[in-house]
Amino acid sequence: MQFLQPRRSQGIFLAFGDDRYDMVQCPSSRGRLFCFGVPTQCTVLVVRNDLKMGKGKIAAQCSHATLGLYKKLLRRAPKSLNRWEMCGQVKVVLKIENEEDLLVLQERAKSLNLPTHVTIDAGRTQIAPNSRTVMAIMGPADMVDDVTGGLKLL
Repeated sequence: MQFLQPRRSQGIFLAFGDDRYDMVQCPSSRGRLFCFGVPTQCTVLVVRNDLKMGKGKIAAQCSHATLGLYKKLLRRAPKSLNRWEMCGQVKVVLKIENEEDLLVLQERAKSLNLPTHVTIDAGRTQIAPNSRTVMAIMGPADMVDDVTGGLKLL
């Protein structure tokens, strides 16, 4: 199945191809979701709100987090990564208030064996060196939602 043009409608992504529609929901839609008969994989990016990063900085940090997690999964869990790619590469961006809360979420994700990647900024532009800016988490949508379901969209 090829994904031509994902469309978003009330938290639901519709993937078009081969004359059928596969529904893939984001976390915080509250439901057990499947794509090709297996639980939907999704990536959630958790952005620190207290750093007051500009839009471009947030975009760059989210890109770093996504790529960092992708590289980890390429080596450690290629089947999960492939499932995520085949089911629309669902990504959701949420906000968190501070570094302490971010680290608590990371520990929660690790306790559920969900892979994470935290981006640490070099500090050359807007924020202090070695600041943890964004965390990426990937896994089955319902498990990721157990970790991030209380957060709000960025």
